[in-house]
Amino acid sequence: MLEIYRPSFETVLYLPLYTDKVSAGFPSPASDYEEERIDLNQALIARPSSTYMVRAQGNSMVGAGIFDHDLLVVDRSLTAKDGSVVIAVVHGDLTVKRLRIRNEVGRGRTVVLAAENPDYPDIHVQSEDSMIWGVVCYAVRDLLK
Repeated sequence: MLEIYRPSFETVLYLPLYTDKVSAGFPSPASDYEEERIDLNQALIARPSSTYMVRAQGNSMVGAGIFDHDLLVVDRSLTAKDGSVVIAVVHGDLTVKRLRIRNEVGRGRTVVLAAENPDYPDIHVQSEDSMIWGVVCYAVRDLLK
């Protein structure tokens, strides 16, 4: 069972945002740390009325940096295009996959919901059994689990 959440904008919570970037390589000891304020709703959600969140389940998208239990921020107003990570409804079930649209000689246009893990098969889409339910904009991961 997937959990779907609507973002709440009733409260604003500004958190410290350091203007210096954190090094993922060698540390930079000479940085001056300045602080601004950031509200994650404003930072992650461009269009509140068309945005929802859903928790990822499974490991088919680890190659895209989406892991089991990640919280995905999804915008339904964005147009999905080739290469977009999307939430799709396939036979009544939600799935997150990379959208691949191809024009193949002799076959015409093919649509595939591609897994980003070789252990999972791609889903070849027939228009009557599926629909795109939004474009994933962000994945939020709990690093304490």
